[in-house]
Amino acid sequence: MSTFRSIPPSEATGLNKQLFNGLQSKLGMVPNLAQQLANAPAVLKAYLGFGAALSEGKLTGKQREQIAVAVANVNSCDYCLSAHNVLGSLQGLTKPELEAAQFGESSDQKDAAILSFAVKVVQQRGHLPVEEVEALRAAGVSDQEIVEVIASVAVNLFTNYFNHIAGTEIDFPVVRSAELPAR
Repeated sequence: MSTFRSIPPSEATGLNKQLFNGLQSKLGMVPNLAQQLANAPAVLKAYLGFGAALSEGKLTGKQREQIAVAVANVNSCDYCLSAHNVLGSLQGLTKPELEAAQFGESSDQKDAAILSFAVKVVQQRGHLPVEEVEALRAAGVSDQEIVEVIASVAVNLFTNYFNHIAGTEIDFPVVRSAELPAR
């Protein structure tokens, strides 16, 4: 049961209606997360705006979705894990790539470095030594991309935590989080 009332698209007005219309045309649906965030239209707008701004950055849509999957798994957020498996497949990620991302892994060296870093940011709450950033640079990740990775982690932390508190009902094919192997 959800903690907050969902605002269905049929009841949306003003800013919520505008934002819902955008989601409907982009995704073909208004996800339950958005319907719950609509209790605070400014928050829904900020969340969608953050994602839109990141889409104009240097990280690819695939990389942003891999980060979202990795962060969701670390935080045991099955809503986000389920949603980003669908969104990742829309970006062209395969099932094996999504499964690897869930564990912070990739067959691509640069993506593997990015995902490993993202997982460490979450696990260590941002307290990483400079050597971690240097390792990313050595893997070919630019400073712009590193900053975008941190931003991607942050926006996903928000939705993970929100969904834990809200008890958002999963409206995507369900993917369950799994324990990361010891590193």
